[in-house]
Amino acid sequence: MRFSTNYLLYPENKALERSIANALGLLSAEAAAAAAPDTQVAVADNFRYTRGNYEQHRFSARIFESLREVLEHSLTDQFHEQEPLAWAQTRNTLGNILAAQGQQRRDTQSYERAIQCFICALEEFKQESSPLEWAAAQYGLGTANQALGRLLDDTKPLKSAVDAYTDTLQVWTRDAYPEEWMRTMHQLGATLHTYGTLLKGNRQFQKSVVAYKNALAALDADDYALELSATHNNRGAALHHLGESEENPDRMKEAINSYELALTVSMEQQLPIHVSVICRVNKATALNVLAQLTNDAALAEEIADEFEVIIECFRHALQPLCLKHCQEQLKLAQSQTALSSQAAG
Repeated sequence: MRFSTNYLLYPENKALERSIANALGLLSAEAAAAAAPDTQVAVADNFRYTRGNYEQHRFSARIFESLREVLEHSLTDQFHEQEPLAWAQTRNTLGNILAAQGQQRRDTQSYERAIQCFICALEEFKQESSPLEWAAAQYGLGTANQALGRLLDDTKPLKSAVDAYTDTLQVWTRDAYPEEWMRTMHQLGATLHTYGTLLKGNRQFQKSVVAYKNALAALDADDYALELSATHNNRGAALHHLGESEENPDRMKEAINSYELALTVSMEQQLPIHVSVICRVNKATALNVLAQLTNDAALAEEIADEFEVIIECFRHALQPLCLKHCQEQLKLAQSQTALSSQAAG
């Protein structure tokens, strides 16, 4: 079947931030200075938190190529022989940088090289002797595979990502490492959702919903406003597609409730306006699907009005493709209303 479009939110990648921060000391002072983000021009970024798993704002992406070069140059055979764990950590750092470049350039080769870096790191890091480093490398392996699978619409790397995240959770347990556990659960949910859209399989959607629900157990609005809003929104997206797959109005109502919770958090915590608009667009889209499933002309009329408001009042906060989506959804709701009026007449 053809699933309707909905939009995911991606929390900042703390693993990538740490990798950049840890590697900056390898650069010259002049090269390291390029890592500072450009904050001189205050322009609304309507793509923030929507680009993918390798988005971060603490450093400029201009630093990636310099870091890649210096890290690759440092990975000598001598370094490997003398300091195998430090060598493995450098591999892990390089993996995050390469994956960020893969996302930036939509480059499968960079992702594949990143995956190989994490695999090499895991040859030195063992769960028994270096559990935290092992878990971090597994997490990196999962995220790089997830991004590659999403780029290629390929289930094989997504399956590898699920396996890597599942292994990570053996060390990053909720009791011992709640934040890391939460982030892994969130990424597991995202992977399973994408997996489900490719397989058109309800079981993967159901697992995704559970993973997101688990992540929510470790979140609060005061400390993790973006993560909380993103997790409610993304759980809604998984329920949304599950509802379409099952042709189940009750599932769609669950999705709508999740989107509403995401919208509430984003507004109450004053997240960037486009985040709230994305949640609102997702909610309206799910309501449109519900109107189609239940043949509810009155609801369709309400949704047409809602999309008109979104397009008229929040055009400045919409990405171009999202604006086009809203226009298409408006026409869909209007057409259902018109058909119902003709039938009634």
